[in-house]
Amino acid sequence: MSYILQTNHLTKIIDGKELVKNVNIHVKKGEIYGFLGPNGAGKTTVLKMATNLWKPTEGSVELFGKPLTPKSYEVFRRMGSIIEFPVFYDHLSGRENLSLHCEYMGYYHAGSVEKALEMLELSEAADKPVKTYSLGMKQRLGIARAVLVEPELLVLDEPTNGLDPAGMKHLRDLLKMLCAEYGITMILSSHILSEVESIADTIGIINHGNMIKEISMREISEMNTAYIRLSTADTKAAAYVLADKLELKQFKVMDARTIHIYDTGVSANDLSKTLAENNVVIDAVGKQSESLEDYFLKLTEGEGKVC
Repeated sequence: MSYILQTNHLTKIIDGKELVKNVNIHVKKGEIYGFLGPNGAGKTTVLKMATNLWKPTEGSVELFGKPLTPKSYEVFRRMGSIIEFPVFYDHLSGRENLSLHCEYMGYYHAGSVEKALEMLELSEAADKPVKTYSLGMKQRLGIARAVLVEPELLVLDEPTNGLDPAGMKHLRDLLKMLCAEYGITMILSSHILSEVESIADTIGIINHGNMIKEISMREISEMNTAYIRLSTADTKAAAYVLADKLELKQFKVMDARTIHIYDTGVSANDLSKTLAENNVVIDAVGKQSESLEDYFLKLTEGEGKVC
């Protein structure tokens, strides 16, 4: 299968520190690819190399089926991106900044600036200096600039930074529309799982600079892993009862008050009875289905373990 964006054993070392190692991602044409990881996991580092802002220490990047090189200028006419925080000429208006970007990209389509401003709900502020914009408005202007030239590939690094809940929903709807109606392929990084879960076709999970998993949301949905969620003030005592009295092997202490139990051979009633007999007070117990958040935490959390 050919990919619009593909990395091959991508590695970046700065001052002797390995930021990412052997990262392989595969973004298919027409999909929204969610690049997930905690803050500091290496997401921005990978996206900087994918957009030629940084050069790999080892490995390579392929865009539109061709190797990315220091002289790959033309390929960026087919892309839009926002990496970290967007930077503008603050003394110019939003409209002027977008018009300058069109000049820079050699993109001359009548009405494109107005369309981008309208899509990101910036029409009323279009003629105000960017220095007067709030953080959320600057983020929306950055996204407007990224989609302005109707790119084939859109690379967005934490695009919801600075947006309020209404702004986040508007952005989600916009990205889904751009993918469905314009065929724009997207890779967007985030540490907010709910944002990715609601729009992504495929997710890639990175942690501590290492690529852990690539999986489609359809596959996660089909897993639909059922588990029992146990809430108690004494997870240590509860974990002892689960392992020693009930001889369960598949459970995980999620935090100070929650345990997820994956063994299929035990019922909530049996759990409640045995824990009560061993003086463990239960706040709540019930069946749940595994979400993307559960799947993500199971793969990335260093604290707590599946016993």
